[in-house]
Amino acid sequence: MKSLLTFLFICISTLAFAQNQTYLINGVLKDSTDSAPLISATIILINEADSSRKYTTSDFEGNFTFKNLENGKYSLLFRYVGYKTFQIVQEVNGKNINLGTIILNPKEEMLEVVEIEGKIPPVVQQGDTTQFNAAAFKTNPDASTEDLIKKMPGITVEQGTVKAQGEDVQQVLVDGKPFFGDDPSLALKNLPAEIVDRIEVFDQQSEQAQFTGFDDGESKKTINIVTREDMRNGTFGNFYAGYGDEDKYKAGGNINFFRDDQRISIVGLSNNINDQNFSSQDLLGIASSGGGRRGGRRGGGGRPGGDVGSFLVGQSGGINTTSSFGINYSDEWGEKFKISGSYFFNYSENTNDQLQDRETFISEDSSQYYTENSESNSENYNHRLNLKLEYDIDDNNSIVYSPSFSYQDNQSLSYTDAATTQEGGALLNTSINNYFADNSGYNFSNNLLFRHRFSKRGRTVSMRFRTDINDKDTYYSLFAENEYFNTITTLDTTDQQSFSNTSGNTYSGNIRYTEPIGRRGQLMVNLERSITKNNSDKKVYDLNPETSTYNQLDSLLSNTFDNTYNTTSAGTSYRLRIRKGFFNVGLEYQYAELNSDQVFPVVEGADISKSFKNVLPNMMLMYRFSKSSNLRVFYRTNTNAPSVSQLQDVINNTNQLSLSTGNPNLKQEFSHSLVGRYSKVNPDKGSNFFAFINLSQTDNYISNATIVATQDTLISDDVVLQKGSQLSVPVNLSGYWNARSFISFGKPIEALKSNLNFNTGVTYSRTPGLVNYKESLSNTYNISQGVVVSSNISEKVDFTVSYTANYNVVKNKLQPDLEGNYFYQLTNGKANFIFGKNFVFSADINHYLYTGLSDGFNQSFTLVNLGFGKKFMQNDRAELKLTVYDLLKENSSISRTITESYIEDTITEVLQRYFMLTFTYRIKEFKRM
Repeated sequence: MKSLLTFLFICISTLAFAQNQTYLINGVLKDSTDSAPLISATIILINEADSSRKYTTSDFEGNFTFKNLENGKYSLLFRYVGYKTFQIVQEVNGKNINLGTIILNPKEEMLEVVEIEGKIPPVVQQGDTTQFNAAAFKTNPDASTEDLIKKMPGITVEQGTVKAQGEDVQQVLVDGKPFFGDDPSLALKNLPAEIVDRIEVFDQQSEQAQFTGFDDGESKKTINIVTREDMRNGTFGNFYAGYGDEDKYKAGGNINFFRDDQRISIVGLSNNINDQNFSSQDLLGIASSGGGRRGGRRGGGGRPGGDVGSFLVGQSGGINTTSSFGINYSDEWGEKFKISGSYFFNYSENTNDQLQDRETFISEDSSQYYTENSESNSENYNHRLNLKLEYDIDDNNSIVYSPSFSYQDNQSLSYTDAATTQEGGALLNTSINNYFADNSGYNFSNNLLFRHRFSKRGRTVSMRFRTDINDKDTYYSLFAENEYFNTITTLDTTDQQSFSNTSGNTYSGNIRYTEPIGRRGQLMVNLERSITKNNSDKKVYDLNPETSTYNQLDSLLSNTFDNTYNTTSAGTSYRLRIRKGFFNVGLEYQYAELNSDQVFPVVEGADISKSFKNVLPNMMLMYRFSKSSNLRVFYRTNTNAPSVSQLQDVINNTNQLSLSTGNPNLKQEFSHSLVGRYSKVNPDKGSNFFAFINLSQTDNYISNATIVATQDTLISDDVVLQKGSQLSVPVNLSGYWNARSFISFGKPIEALKSNLNFNTGVTYSRTPGLVNYKESLSNTYNISQGVVVSSNISEKVDFTVSYTANYNVVKNKLQPDLEGNYFYQLTNGKANFIFGKNFVFSADINHYLYTGLSDGFNQSFTLVNLGFGKKFMQNDRAELKLTVYDLLKENSSISRTITESYIEDTITEVLQRYFMLTFTYRIKEFKRM
């Protein structure tokens, strides 16, 4: 196999530098009235074969160029503020195309322009891209891009997570360029709505997939913010500072320098009012081997120590003090070199009080109940650096290099008071737990891609090499007093310290070669190799009462573990262009080896080696019913290896009433997924419809086997699971299913000068598990309904009214009669008015309703935020505003977690009523073209 790969690599690399040919389209844009060049106009090139698109802007002389074009038919759209949009269709057939001078005509007189603007279609479908015209959604002059997209159908922002068409948005681009890496919130919160020309929503494929035309399953739901041509040369931003009662404060701002292709953005904030702008990528690099978390998807009591989920520092509960700073840069250095990069730092201090109530299923007619009160404090420092370099060697060869680095340091201290009771309230155990942890780690990755086009249309070769390196160090101290109530009452005290290191390295590479087959077909052959190595070393030391030092190694809780996971894949795919779309079908063979080596303690037979052979089919269909409607269907299969923390056979006792351990006998998961997306717009009526469905099924799903001790149970040498305590072990089980759907419909209501958006969704999840060796099958159903009415009256009158309802049905095989159904609804009204001599009034009112939860958790409350201020100085650049948050002092935070073995309700401490006086100053200086 190695000889074959080497031979193919040499052959393809030799072919890569053969003589080749692609073509270009160029021209110049001018004004029809005086023949002056139009600077920074937007030109969009759309390949009519697959709807892929390229963007460029005209230079100071009005010139524009599209390079690296294959033979085919292309649509070109020319756009410039104040001018009529112009479109042409051009065919490339074996030679470069010079369009000469393209003349754009100014729009009619202002009165007529106003009438035209009023008829701008809110949504346009262009291929697989949904485009929202910003001018069709009125916002107040101070609105952010996040405020703008909330008015658009199918786009929501829920607890800091941006969703579009039912899926999480993974990245936001600005004029097609990265903005602070993959953090959607930074762009949406810091860019003003007034610079936005349109919003594009699409699934962006990987750089390699875009080049080959074959889907590789690595697409990201993406929002592209296209800025207005007249606001691409200037300086804009805002600065603010506020102070309130009880020493509440906030300060921050952003400044943006746009000079055609060169973009520099600086953001910063500091506050103690829970204003956060972190993303889910701010975590330690401890997931190199993939898989879920220890103990399946739940983790070991939520404590740090090897669990990816426990190191998320994004939107968190409790009271947060936050400081952050970031800078983003993008530019084009000449015609061949593009660069974009960002640095982001954040510091957060969190104080959190929580109350948890959990019901654990034991048998058909029996449960036990766990209640926990916790107080915690944590400090987190995070540095994140991203870079992307693109170099066009010539018209047919290019390189893309994308490195990234993040470093995190986190310290946490918690105090927990917990108890477990039986049916009827009999006390089983109590626990008082003091825990301190100090974690630090880094994650480094880079991705190098080489692309080459041959002279024959459709013949290409591309090679990708990727490296991921991560390392994490953890220290914790634990002091716990646990009391167990059996025939006799026993008291157990734990006083220990732990030192651990987890590291991982992944090296991967692939080669993809495409060859045209006939006039409409294309074949791709791919080879891929991946090598992953993980190491985990954990040492636990008990207190030596004689010396008062921690020098007694606890071998039952200590472990050194090495793990490797290597894959070799080979496959082929065929792509066929049809009259109204295209069809892909492919097949891949994957051979994988999973090796685990327990170095300490030495146990005979603990070393395990497994191999897996899988055939991975895939399919994709894109069909255009018309220019305004299309259907996309994807079928994919994939494998997922268990993580090192799931494999490591060592007990985690940081929560001694709920222990967890790994399982070195785990196998890889095998998953099937089927995704369908349908969209249709009616530009004449301004209406739009979108439907999404996702079906997935997993064999050898990594779930949990939970043992709930009904009596004192010996689970290993010298380790006793006390009555009422639990032990969770990850196991492979079949029977996991998930189905999710989302439908949205939007249209303008001319009588109200508003937009009306409906959305609905149904979700079903079937999760297998084991409780005391019995199958515990959890079936959950969710039905959601939402409606949004947003104003489109003027910049001075801006309001949004919305309603969201979620009804959840919970069924469990262990307890068929379980009544776990619950209901949640949110009613929101938000308004901003500018009146009189630039006075400002704002209101944000939310009513929350929770029913069907545990006793004491059902709530109905209203959160009222009001503000009154005045704009002043030249062009209303300054504003002074007094705001009251949570006027009625009713704010609360409630959540429910459902797994295969328990239902848990949580109330988390939140910030309540305070007043704040804020001064804001806005900068807006744009060059006239």
